[in-house]
Amino acid sequence: MLDNLRPYKIFLASKSPRRRELLQLLRVPFTILNIGGIDESYPDDIPLKDVPQYISDKKAEVYRSRLQDKELVITADTMVISGNHILGKPMDGEDAVRMLLLLAGKTHQVVTGVTIVTRDFKKSFSTVTDVTFAEISEEEIRYYVSNFQPFDKAGAYGIQEWIGAVAVSGINGSFYNVMGLPVHRLFRELSQIP
Repeated sequence: MLDNLRPYKIFLASKSPRRRELLQLLRVPFTILNIGGIDESYPDDIPLKDVPQYISDKKAEVYRSRLQDKELVITADTMVISGNHILGKPMDGEDAVRMLLLLAGKTHQVVTGVTIVTRDFKKSFSTVTDVTFAEISEEEIRYYVSNFQPFDKAGAYGIQEWIGAVAVSGINGSFYNVMGLPVHRLFRELSQIP
């Protein structure tokens, strides 16, 4: 599958072990590439659902300037949006508890922006998944935070972990998107690379 990618050296520009695991599902060889210190700020006036794609594009342009012929980079950014709030990665345990209390008993959106670039090609897209949390007590939230330490996860949770099993009562959209990479859509987009 994805024979069109055989001429390319593929890089995943991410520190996320979950993105690495998800891209491996597509059975394409890739190498992790990580340039630190990329500015992930965004304008205040863009719609919240557009922010992950904006940041993914921004990351991609930094990598693109370093690419050789037949090199391809995949960048991504995932955010949890609850009402009018973007929930990124928590700063510490109390911030994680605060975020999860915000999500308890409500539906929120997980948005992942993805950008695929070569020296002369660029494709960006975003995927939105609605996730509904059941009511969950502060005691249960604190148990999760102290035992799973979800400090590298947007919204302070991993759907594939304990909290996903006990608190997620519904999902509308891509499960893998909530983990950090919408692999179904990514597969379709990669199959179109010239």
